[in-house]
Amino acid sequence: MYCYQCEEAARGCGCTTVGVCGKDAETAGLQDVLIYLTRGIAVRNLVAMEHGVGNKEAGTFIAEALFATLTNVNFDRVRFRDYIARAIAIRDALPPAGEDEPDACTWTPANDAGIAAKADEVGVLATADEDVRSLRELLVYALKGVGAYYYHAAALGYEDDEVTAFIQRALASTLRDLTVDEMVGIVLECGGVGVQVLALLDTANTATFGTPAITAVRTAPGTRPGILVTGHDLKDLKDLLDQTEGTGVDVYTHGEMLPAHAYPMFTEYEHLIGNYGGSWPFQKEEFEAFNGPVLVTTNCLIPPKASYRDRIYTTGPVGFAGCTHIPDAADGTRDFSAVIEHARHCRPPKNLHGRVRPRDLITGCAHGAVLSIADTVVDAVKAGAIRRFIVMAGCDGRQSERSYYTEFAKALPRDTVILTAGCAKFRYNSLDLGDIGGIPRVLDAGQCNDCYSLVVIAQALAKAFDVGINDLPISYNIAWYEQKAVLVLLALLNLGVKNITLGPRLPAFVSPGVLKVLVENFGIRANTTVAEDLALMVPEH
Repeated sequence: MYCYQCEEAARGCGCTTVGVCGKDAETAGLQDVLIYLTRGIAVRNLVAMEHGVGNKEAGTFIAEALFATLTNVNFDRVRFRDYIARAIAIRDALPPAGEDEPDACTWTPANDAGIAAKADEVGVLATADEDVRSLRELLVYALKGVGAYYYHAAALGYEDDEVTAFIQRALASTLRDLTVDEMVGIVLECGGVGVQVLALLDTANTATFGTPAITAVRTAPGTRPGILVTGHDLKDLKDLLDQTEGTGVDVYTHGEMLPAHAYPMFTEYEHLIGNYGGSWPFQKEEFEAFNGPVLVTTNCLIPPKASYRDRIYTTGPVGFAGCTHIPDAADGTRDFSAVIEHARHCRPPKNLHGRVRPRDLITGCAHGAVLSIADTVVDAVKAGAIRRFIVMAGCDGRQSERSYYTEFAKALPRDTVILTAGCAKFRYNSLDLGDIGGIPRVLDAGQCNDCYSLVVIAQALAKAFDVGINDLPISYNIAWYEQKAVLVLLALLNLGVKNITLGPRLPAFVSPGVLKVLVENFGIRANTTVAEDLALMVPEH
C-alpha cells in the first residue's frame, strides 16, 4: 500500500500500512487495480469512438469508479471487487485497441490473489520518476473530482460527452511516456474541463431545484424522529423527502448538504426542518447524538463506531462493510422505506450544544443571489465599505491546525467579506461576523462544487471594474483535503488566478519539481501563521 492522495497523508509523505482515513491495505490495492482497469477501458473506448462504435456506458462507469476511489467514499472490499468485475466486463466488450495495446486492456485476474499481486505492480510507486509520478497522480486525483461532479450532474439528467471523452483521454495518457511539458499541459487542460463540469452541475442543480436564495437555516433539533442526510447528492435528498412526507419523520441536513435549504424546491418540504451538526470530522459525536438513521450519499464517511453502525445507510458509490447499502432499482430510483421505518422507531435528535436555539446558519449566497445585488456590492467597494474579499473555500479536516481558519476569519478587518463554499465554512460560519450595509460578511455559495459560483462572482466584479481577475481586491486562502479540491484548484489555475495560499499542508503528491512549476507560474504558496498571512492577503490592513 502506498496512498498519498489526501491532505492527511501519514507523516506528510503517504500511508503504507493503513490509511489515516481508515482504509486498509487490501482496499487500497483494490482501488489501485480499479483505476488501472479504467485506464484500459479508456484506451479501448477511445479507439472505438474513433470508429463510431464507442460505448457511452463506459464513460459513465469510469466516472462512478473514479468517484468510488475518492477519499472517505467507499471502504467496502466486496463492492470494489464488484466494480473490478464490471470494469473487466465493460472493457472486454469493447474491440481491441490494436496489436500493441497495453496490459491494462488485456489483464484479467484468475482469483483474488491475482488481484492482490497486480495491485503491487500498478500502485502509485510503479512510476519511478518522481516528477512524472507526481504529475500522473495529480491528474488522476483531479479526474476523481471530475468524475464525482459528473456523477451528480448525470444523476439529474445532465450529461456532456466532451467531459467523459476527456476523462478517458487523460486516463489513457497516464499509460504513455509523455514529456513533463506534455503532462503539465494535460493537467492544466483538466482544470479547464473542471470549469466545464462545475458549470454543468451548477446548471443541473439550478434547473432542477431552482436558483438558491440567501437563507437562514435552523440548527435546533425538533421533537420528532428524524433522518440525517450527509454528503452532496441533492437528488437523494429530494427522493427521501418525497418518500417521508406524511410519515411523521423529519429530515435534517448535515455537512455539505446544508446549502440544500437555499434551493426553492426544498423550501416546499415542511419536514425538512434544519441542519444538524457541522462538517464531517465531527460526525462520530454528531451521528451518535442524532439517534436516528444517517443517509450517507457521498464523502466524507469516517469508519463508523459500532454503537451507531447499524444506523448508517449508504447510496451510490459509498460503502462500508456492515452498513446497509440502498441499491439502485432498474429505473435508477432508490427505495428508502427501510431507512424511514428504522427512523420511526428512534428517539428524536439530542441538542448537540446544550443550547435551546443555536445560531441559524446563512447559506445560498451563490452567483444567482449575489449577482442580483451586484450593484449594492459594487457600490460598497467603490465607497470603501468593502475593501477586500477573501476566498476561504474548500474542505475541513481533522487536524488541530484547522483552527487556523477560525482564527484567520476572526482576525479579518470589519471591511472584508469572506467568499466561501464547501465544508471549510463550518470553521467560521457560526461566528458573529456581522454584515456590511446588509451584505453578510460570510457569503456561503454552497457545496464544494459551488466554488464555480465564486468564479462567476469574481468574473462579474472584474467586468464591473474593467480589470483583470488578478487585479481585483480578492485574496485566496484555500483549505484542501481531498481530490475534489484538487480539481477546484486546477480550475482556478486554468482561469488564470494567481497567488493562491493553500493549506493547512501542501499535497504530499506534489514533488519539489512540480511545486517549482506551480510556484513560478502561479505563485502558489503554503499558509503560515494568521498574522503573516493576514499581512500578505490584506495589505490594506
